[in-house]
Amino acid sequence: MILRLRQAHQAQIQAHVETGYPAEACGIFLGREAEGIKIVEQLRLVDNRWADPAEQTHRFLIPPEEVLAAEREAAAAGLEILGFFHSHPDHPARPSNFDREHAWPWYAYLIVSVENGQATDWRVWELTEDRSAFVERRLEIVP
Repeated sequence: MILRLRQAHQAQIQAHVETGYPAEACGIFLGREAEGIKIVEQLRLVDNRWADPAEQTHRFLIPPEEVLAAEREAAAAGLEILGFFHSHPDHPARPSNFDREHAWPWYAYLIVSVENGQATDWRVWELTEDRSAFVERRLEIVP
């Protein structure tokens, strides 16, 4: 699986995660899949709704109503939800156990490491079918 983003989407994500720092920032990818490539057509930037603001530096929540709204938006445009992104403030762009416990197979998960307010590392992950581990996938940025 490859996750393909446009440079404009990358810029939107970068602005969102840097603005959200030191909290985790998050969002949803809408697009289509073709021959193992998840092609992002639209982003849905989401406010981190984790209940305790003090824990937002290492937790995020995309509420079910946001996911439902994204599903409706995608369906109306002939798209689907391809995956999700979130930032790891001052931590590596690797999934945590918490990330694994709350993820689903098939979706692409982009994690952006934000060090001292600057997005520094971008990595894509996919959860295995048995939910035991993430496998790193390729991120492709196109004009």
